Amino acid sequence: MRAVITDFGIEETLKTLGIDAVNDGTSTGSNHFSNGEIIESYSPVDGKLIGKVKTTTKADYDKVMDAATKAFKTWRDIPAPQRGEIVRQFGNKLRELKEPLGKLVSYEMGKSLQEGYGEVQEMIDICDFAVGLSRQLNGQTIPSERPGHVMREQWHPIGVVGIISAFNFPVAVWAWNTALAWICGDVCVWKASEKTPLCAVACQNIIAEILKDNNLPEGISCIINGDYRVGEFMTTDNKIALVSATGSTRMGRIVGKTVAERFGKSLLELGGNNAIIITPSADLKVIVPGAVFGAVGTCGQRCTSTRRLIIHDSVYNKVKDAIVGAYKQLTIGNPLDEKNHIGPLIDKDAVNTYLAAIEKAKAEGGNVLVEGGVLEGEGYESGCYVKPAIVEAENHFEIVQHETFAPILYLMKYSGDVENAIEKQNGVAQGLSSAIMTNELKEAEKFLSYAGSDCGIANVNIGTSGAEIGGAFGGEKETGGGRESGSDAWKVYMRRQTNTINYSDELPLAQGIKFDL
Repeated sequence: MRAVITDFGIEETLKTLGIDAVNDGTSTGSNHFSNGEIIESYSPVDGKLIGKVKTTTKADYDKVMDAATKAFKTWRDIPAPQRGEIVRQFGNKLRELKEPLGKLVSYEMGKSLQEGYGEVQEMIDICDFAVGLSRQLNGQTIPSERPGHVMREQWHPIGVVGIISAFNFPVAVWAWNTALAWICGDVCVWKASEKTPLCAVACQNIIAEILKDNNLPEGISCIINGDYRVGEFMTTDNKIALVSATGSTRMGRIVGKTVAERFGKSLLELGGNNAIIITPSADLKVIVPGAVFGAVGTCGQRCTSTRRLIIHDSVYNKVKDAIVGAYKQLTIGNPLDEKNHIGPLIDKDAVNTYLAAIEKAKAEGGNVLVEGGVLEGEGYESGCYVKPAIVEAENHFEIVQHETFAPILYLMKYSGDVENAIEKQNGVAQGLSSAIMTNELKEAEKFLSYAGSDCGIANVNIGTSGAEIGGAFGGEKETGGGRESGSDAWKVYMRRQTNTINYSDELPLAQGIKFDL
């Protein structure tokens, strides 16, 4: 079967990315093809079928793992800077294919075209970061208490890394993991979201070509397809050294527990319930774009999306009016049309969750400032387009405590000092991203102190969404505690080893212990 979409140049886009006979688009990267049930990928943009892939059976998975474990023995022996060269080639190929891959991301997931391009740019950026890092996987030398001895610490590849990614960033999160894992000497097996399988096929096609051109084993990069049952192959497999999972807190609890039971390693990047604190000194020109993009970007389907605005009562009405006014300027429609700010939700299940959350907020006493609802008519035939909603609420509302993956923004007041706002912000189970809008140095520093935000990301005068590659990405509490991307996040993909070398003619024992024979 061929790709069936002709509008917006999608069919040509798929061909450019090597997706033609899409029923064969489930190559695991080791010349094996899946033999399971069919997954149909429908675009939330127009409801049309993009293509089909087959799910991975247990027999398919075993073949993938055999290819990956064999490839690891070759890949780990290649010097890290040479592994970095392969990642450099991958990044350059992404530069060539940024437009078609970004368009596929936009069409299959539903985010705006600019956000689709931006996601591919994140892939390019992490490749650049990883290339430099490939010459900096440094250990350290440690002074020994024994004469004629030296201690050192070094890092070794961990093995096969399993990656479980979510639909909202169908390519970037995989790249965050793989670029670092590859330069560390690991090989990767990727289970992409069953809601965006063609994005994974496209990425696999790109790296498979580079591996082939460099005469390297295809098993360095593998993909598998399917729902949570396929993910369970990885979480229960002792041959998977690390499982990096991005998704809901519910999913993370299962993955973390299962992997821990076999003493494997897990990297969990889970839900967020992110807030912006707005103080009396905050600049409205900064508040509005930061809050609005944070709340409606990717139609509220980012783990870093702004869910709550905690506004000082002295400026509450001014900020509220500005935010409501900005919402009136938003355009909703086909995300491939760059004049539109907001595309669709991923599917109708997400729409139903969005509608139920609004009703729940009303039932708990919330006051709707900007009505939500499903858009109908020409251009909205998929049934996945919704209107961003704003609700005045209280932090203790059950629905506010819960992360809803949709464009619903809760407004609430605080009074008194900024500590009161920080307490509200921290008063949820999730701990991913946070921000404060202030021109007061003391307030900013309190927010960033040990007694301030309890999130993994804490920003001043920018919003909650939009992370740079150079910093470690992740959060605390029910967000899972994992870190991806920049800083020293590379260490999770490696195993630490401490060495002691005796270059003397004797064998003194530590702590001065005597053991004479």
